[in-house]
Amino acid sequence: MTEASDKAGAIDVLVVDDDFMVARVHRAFVERVEPFRVVGTAHTGEQAVAAVDELRPDLVLLDLYLPDLFGLDVIPRLRTAGHDCDVMVISAATEADTVRGAVRRGVVDYLLKPFEFEDLRLRLERYAAQRGRLLTTVVRGQADVDRVLAGAFVPAAAHTLPKGMSVETAELVEQALREAEGTLSATECAARTGVSRVSARRYLEYFHGTGSAEVSLRYGATGRPERRYAWRA
Repeated sequence: MTEASDKAGAIDVLVVDDDFMVARVHRAFVERVEPFRVVGTAHTGEQAVAAVDELRPDLVLLDLYLPDLFGLDVIPRLRTAGHDCDVMVISAATEADTVRGAVRRGVVDYLLKPFEFEDLRLRLERYAAQRGRLLTTVVRGQADVDRVLAGAFVPAAAHTLPKGMSVETAELVEQALREAEGTLSATECAARTGVSRVSARRYLEYFHGTGSAEVSLRYGATGRPERRYAWRA
């Protein structure tokens, strides 16, 4: 965490991805979300370590399939070097061992490729809210500790909704999921609730991010797979 970013209220981000075009897209996504700003990009593990040392970002968006190092192996190198930046994994890796390894290394989130802007925005906003609690809370007792940790561990109903989301719409989307026979797409959810597809997708991803909804992929003949959602029983 840099002094400059604290003064400006910005959250500095380093984007790490071996694909130059993907890194550019991720950079553009991040820069659309306040108060995040991208301070650099890296395309290998060694570049990532060097960039963190030079730029001192608050958050690293870390791809795992790098040409020289497995992404998770970058994290202990950062810690050994004394860097306490947070790490959000962005990867196509779905192996359970990889996800468990990421959790053991303390990543703040894990987002699967491919994803859309709304998917990343939700996670960035949630991270910013949790980070704000960590920076501003004065701990006088266990209750204060519980409030700080609440964002990561309490059920969805106890979450404070991200900026721009309403309790009323969240309840509509939750009801649609609970009443659905099987799964719903964002388009189907929008039709049932009367909200736009973009809004429906954002709320569905919010529930997925808090662990209240499950996501499955339906593959068609062409194009990207369709994301379908179901409420966890």
